[in-house]
Amino acid sequence: MIETSSAGTSGTSHSDRGVVELRQVEIAFERPEQDPLLIIHNYDLSLPPGIMHCLAGRSGSGKTSILRVAAGLVPPTSGTVAWNGEDVTAIPDDQRTALRRTTIGYVDQGGVLVAGLTAIENVLLPALPGRNARRLTGTAMNLLDQLGVAARANYFPERLSGGERQRVAVARALLLGPAAILADEPTASLDRATADGVIDMLTALTRQGIAILVASHDQHLIDAASSRTTLS
Repeated sequence: MIETSSAGTSGTSHSDRGVVELRQVEIAFERPEQDPLLIIHNYDLSLPPGIMHCLAGRSGSGKTSILRVAAGLVPPTSGTVAWNGEDVTAIPDDQRTALRRTTIGYVDQGGVLVAGLTAIENVLLPALPGRNARRLTGTAMNLLDQLGVAARANYFPERLSGGERQRVAVARALLLGPAAILADEPTASLDRATADGVIDMLTALTRQGIAILVASHDQHLIDAASSRTTLS
């Protein structure tokens, strides 16, 4: 069962064209010698600029699957995914990857960072394919500063707290100026004060016009979202 509702906390109209749009999306997993396991059926979502939408529900309900499909990391079984009006299910993988780099910032659960790189080196990773790391170093430092972790720029991940790693991961996702941030359980395993700081950070990003799609079972984050889908 899928139930979508609005929290009424944003002035942005949901009639705006979505930065991320899912239309009639179905997600099913193949199983050996069994029928495919259908977890998402005919799901629609339009995420305008400046809106935070939360995918809520129990573990295993399909939150992460929707998030990964919306990010173009895996294809839907059927249906379409569009970014700024372009159907990304209909373009080759290399084109979708290039478009994702400048349109979508993806944050894995736990703010996963590369262990052998410092915080700022992790932030600069998206710039490497375009060989723009040196040019974007100032931007990376500014992002770390805005997120309150500039003093940790040269620290390796093992020296960062969970909240600091999450903020570095968000800085990395923001480096190339994406229109949308997609984050999987961004407050999971964080203490309440740190988790609330991450929520404040995400809310601040929506005020800059960034669209945010999060998967979470954290009621504080669910309540902070402009709208939500509850999966069961």
